Amino acid sequence: MVVYTEAAMLGSTAPVTASPGSASPVRASERAYRQLRGEILDGVLAPGTGLLEVEQAERIGVSRTPLRAAVARLIADGLVMGRNGRGFEVTELSVDSITGLYELREGLEVHAVSLAAERRDPAPFERLRQKFLTAPELLLQGDEGIHRYYELIDDFEAAVDAAVANPFLYSALESVRTHLARIRRLARGNQERLRAAAAEHLLIIDAIIAGDTSLAAHATHVHLHQSLTNVLATLAEDATTPVD
Repeated sequence: MVVYTEAAMLGSTAPVTASPGSASPVRASERAYRQLRGEILDGVLAPGTGLLEVEQAERIGVSRTPLRAAVARLIADGLVMGRNGRGFEVTELSVDSITGLYELREGLEVHAVSLAAERRDPAPFERLRQKFLTAPELLLQGDEGIHRYYELIDDFEAAVDAAVANPFLYSALESVRTHLARIRRLARGNQERLRAAAAEHLLIIDAIIAGDTSLAAHATHVHLHQSLTNVLATLAEDATTPVD
């Protein structure tokens, strides 16, 4: 069994450890990191939002030293960047950055599902299949149902990770998933796309259960193509929508 640490789940390159007498700063840094990361992924801090050190430290309730440590981790995650020599800002979601992310995502996910189909225990995926059959009903239940649908996606990804059992591939996928959490918000209001995505996941799951590596890879390729097409169309639509 492969065991992943909490630090790995957060996208950190190493676990956070405290030296004697430094427990409070470490806790403050972790708290600041979790709060800022969560706000960026949830869209509370939108792309391009400025992050002034003093202002953010006061808002979160930490000193500037742990805030700097938190921002350094967010920069390593690719969620924050320097801002013209003065403070920092949340990285933008541009067409080029999203397209580049999907290029990497396809290489990683197609390989992962192929390995999962080859190495899988069918039982977890059979249970997932039953849950995905309920996705159309979940998507009709408003924000709560959509939240539960994305939890199914998380469960699917965890099942693939467990079947593959490769911590290096897992680490690379987690880095991609961090950024995908921001992009997914673009599809939340598109019921038609969400229903289609649920059906695409069912086909991938069926291929894994059957041990069909070629079908699993092809179904994933189709799913990612459709996902990217929808995201880019949404961005183009937003760019032409007048602002009141």
